[in-house]
Amino acid sequence: MQHQIEFGPSFAWLKVQLAPNEMIQAEAGAMVRQTPGLQMDTRLNAGRNAGFFAKVKAFFAAIARKFLGGETMFVNDFHGPQGGEVVLAPSLSGHIMHQQLDGNRTVFIQASAYLASTGSVDTKLRFGGLKSMFGGEGLVLQECKGTGDVFINSYGGITEVPVNGTFVVDTGHIVAFDGNMNFKLKGVSGGLKSFFFSGEGLVCEFSGQGRVWIQSRNLGALVGWLSPHLR
Repeated sequence: MQHQIEFGPSFAWLKVQLAPNEMIQAEAGAMVRQTPGLQMDTRLNAGRNAGFFAKVKAFFAAIARKFLGGETMFVNDFHGPQGGEVVLAPSLSGHIMHQQLDGNRTVFIQASAYLASTGSVDTKLRFGGLKSMFGGEGLVLQECKGTGDVFINSYGGITEVPVNGTFVVDTGHIVAFDGNMNFKLKGVSGGLKSFFFSGEGLVCEFSGQGRVWIQSRNLGALVGWLSPHLR
């Protein structure tokens, strides 16, 4: 599979050239255009399961992804006997990041930042206990592991931050991080006054050695700015 990320970092899209019988899985609604010979199969966003009970489990997993992770309930698989081209674009204006997994590393991403994946990459929704449920700005995580390519979208540009020790970032700016990193959520320093009136909410403190990818814009801040104008 060959791919190109064009028009970044503000309005990126992903152009993928599939070889015969290669397949890419993408979020529902992400397709911009495709070669006529490509086939698109739609399924629940919960893995390729067979059997009645597996399908019931997949259905509830897809609901959890939609309402807790901000993902779509369905994904589309693009493939074809002759191969072809498909172009994918996220809903928000921003960049697209490519990560290649070799079976030995895990990447956690904001669930809403998932765009597409290839190969045997397995994606599972992870809450990380109460620390993620009370993230306040969508810190519901998607664990990506296996072998293949993962394409991750952001709101705004993406910056890679190497961490060797500790690193603190607002939860609304987190795009992804290496699976070996430890993290915990906490309020901003400055006590209750800062927590309620600073507009900052919760932050995530990473520790260990690895990489964290952050986005230059915060979707929660955009929603907060727009809300008074929509009344």
